[in-house]
Amino acid sequence: MTAIGRDELDRALPEILAAPKDGAAISMLCLRPKRGARRFVDRITLTRAQGIPGERWANEPWLRGEDGAPHPGIQVSILPQRVLDLLWRDRDATVHPGDTFIADLDMSEANLPEGQLLAVGSAVLRVSEVFNDGCVKWKVRYGQAALDWVRAPEHRPLRLRGILCSVVRDGVAAEGDLLRKIAA
Repeated sequence: MTAIGRDELDRALPEILAAPKDGAAISMLCLRPKRGARRFVDRITLTRAQGIPGERWANEPWLRGEDGAPHPGIQVSILPQRVLDLLWRDRDATVHPGDTFIADLDMSEANLPEGQLLAVGSAVLRVSEVFNDGCVKWKVRYGQAALDWVRAPEHRPLRLRGILCSVVRDGVAAEGDLLRKIAA
């Protein structure tokens, strides 16, 4: 692992915050069929009932609702391209973070508030109330400084670790499709 220090992370913040506000192309699609497994694809099916068929969300979610069912707000994860490029330095020896979509998009609360609808391909997503603050795997892969950076209280509104979404309209998304904000 080639970990990055907090000073370098902080210096990169203006460039990360300069990401487009809308209309960002999906640059990478990743499926997680089971823990630790990654499968990169050109197209992905999104459904309200199953999230992403073949993904572990339906069987092994990290968050469940009060009824024990998988929390719908974690069906899809989207990571800012600029954060991935900054942190994922050793792509041969370090596991991809596993986010469904990678896109060069400003994912701050100011730009994508909770409930914001996003069209991608023929699907529609809703930005979840669930905050993505990284986990111990983020620390192992990218270092303590990277974990502290995404979790810093002053960075929380920036959503540097990306956003989580639920599927509100079934559809298919492909690499290169644009993520577009739509009115509720």
